[in-house]
Amino acid sequence: MDAASLRFADVTRRFGRLRVLRGVSADVGSGEALLVTGHNGSGKSTLLRCLAGLLAPDAGTIEYHEGGRALEVAERRRRVGLVAPDLAFYGELTVAENLEFFARLRRVDVRRGLDLLGRLGLPSDQLVGALSSGMRQRLRWAFALLHRPRLLLLDEPFQNLDAAGESATRALLAEHLNRAGGLAVIANPFDLELDRVAGRLHLGG
Repeated sequence: MDAASLRFADVTRRFGRLRVLRGVSADVGSGEALLVTGHNGSGKSTLLRCLAGLLAPDAGTIEYHEGGRALEVAERRRRVGLVAPDLAFYGELTVAENLEFFARLRRVDVRRGLDLLGRLGLPSDQLVGALSSGMRQRLRWAFALLHRPRLLLLDEPFQNLDAAGESATRALLAEHLNRAGGLAVIANPFDLELDRVAGRLHLGG
């Protein structure tokens, strides 16, 4: 599998007169993780949304290369795997039905999703609306990894997880970074003990 890389330079984003991101720059390559820290409101989630192609920066550049070529924003948006607190589910469907629906949208084998449910200890027949916050976080991981993305964007990835949930997700992250072409940007309010962190970026002064 060809290497992948992400580089962003002087990224700025405003909401009205409030400038959230002020000329932020970093890069990360295959097998590496970039850890982004900062207090609430420092722009961590905004940066990840820009990197995912869900928000356009007001200034600066974002370049993501995969398979030897630069991906346009729309293609980058389809290819990344995102774990974020605002990821919505269908509460009236079961865990397995949610995964099956998104597997069809992404045109991937649903068996991949069912394997992830087992790895994450998720009850496939339970209604998503009845899941605890920790189980919902595990499901966000399953959604993010469903299509085997090379670039993972993780916003507070271990939030609300118990010891078993954090152990399972840390193992999946390690496998992702060990897989050829895998890289990650991880946003968290405080520093994390993680392998393969090649760079750290602190926002908010």
